Amino acid sequence: MNAVTSPLALAAGLTELWSPRVIGEVNDAYVKVAKVHGELVWHAHDQEDELFLVLRGRLRLELEAGPVELGEGELFIVPKGVRHRPVAEEECLLLLIEPKATLHTGGVATERTRSIAEQLRPV
Repeated sequence: MNAVTSPLALAAGLTELWSPRVIGEVNDAYVKVAKVHGELVWHAHDQEDELFLVLRGRLRLELEAGPVELGEGELFIVPKGVRHRPVAEEECLLLLIEPKATLHTGGVATERTRSIAEQLRPV
C-alpha cells in the first residue's frame, strides 16, 4: 500500500546536491527528488524524455535552442535526444519523472553522476 508523502519535504531534507533520490515508481518510471545548486554537465538522454518540476526556487534549463526558465510550481519536459544543462543560481528543489532506464547524466560521466543504485538509497 502507498503512503502519503511530501516531495517538497523529502527534497528539502536531502544533504547532497545533484544527487537525485527515488521516492516512488509509476509504471516504468521513477519519481525522484533532488536538491540542486550550480550547474550540471551538458547531456542528453537518447531514448527517454525527462520531466522537471520545480518545488522551490528557480531552475534554468539550458537547451541548444535557448534557455527555459522555470519558477516554483512550473514544469518542463525535455524531449528525448535534446541536449540540456540544468542550472540553479540558488538552491532549488526538484521533482523529476524519468523512465527507469534513464542514466543520470546521459552518456556523460562526471563526479556528479549518480548510479541508479545510489539514487535508490533511502531518503
